[in-house]
Amino acid sequence: MTAFDATPLTLTRSFRFGPRLAEQANRWLELADAPIRLTGTESISTEVGTIAHPDAVLCRTNIGAMSEVLSLLAAGHRVALTRGGDTLSRLALAARDLKEGRRTNHPELVLFTSWGEVQDYATYDPAGGDLQPFVDLVDTHGPDAILSAVDELIDEKHADVTVSTAHKAKGREWAAVRIADDFPPPKDTDQHDAQGRPVPEPVCDTDARLAYVAVTRARRQLDLGGLAWIDTHLTTSNEPEPSRCVPHDKRSRESAVGPA
Repeated sequence: MTAFDATPLTLTRSFRFGPRLAEQANRWLELADAPIRLTGTESISTEVGTIAHPDAVLCRTNIGAMSEVLSLLAAGHRVALTRGGDTLSRLALAARDLKEGRRTNHPELVLFTSWGEVQDYATYDPAGGDLQPFVDLVDTHGPDAILSAVDELIDEKHADVTVSTAHKAKGREWAAVRIADDFPPPKDTDQHDAQGRPVPEPVCDTDARLAYVAVTRARRQLDLGGLAWIDTHLTTSNEPEPSRCVPHDKRSRESAVGPA
């Protein structure tokens, strides 16, 4: 495309949502140092606030999606999962093998000889934080409950709510979207603002782009949920340049426990 001799034109008006959601999108575009800003369509009323019954719940990781599926099924909802539950099933089967004393060839768990090793790694090794939500989920519900939940998943056209990772939601849209709670805010630094509040680290541009995808999937209603920390972050930080730090949970790679 760079070698194509033509005049570049940029589409900056969204015909999916209204001005209020465009404002949310632009906050993440600014953090990602994007060259454009969006405007919404005035005739579309898009509200930002709490949603009791979303059409879709968007998660950062597959583990977050697994947790949402279990919670929604327990509440009696008919649930669909974007691209099915194969990833979740493979993780649950790998956990069951380790809990029963067998090695697994799952790429995320292949180095462990027992479930106890996974637990220790997630709890005590700083590099094991990626696995902690998965360990908590398995220890709370058990692998068989996760496998049973996958069996209960149905097709989207018959579901009350669709669960998806933000990555898998690219190109999709729903009327009402809630952001799941597995989008962690940046860690606090040792600095403090004028009010004595800790100043957080900058938002990684990779994280900002993922958040932008998540919030722009909604047409009529958006519940910021796990990204609501952006309100506080923007009042306690100063980000003159986009951050090139390592994203949360090594988001530059897709994995079973990370975004996919």
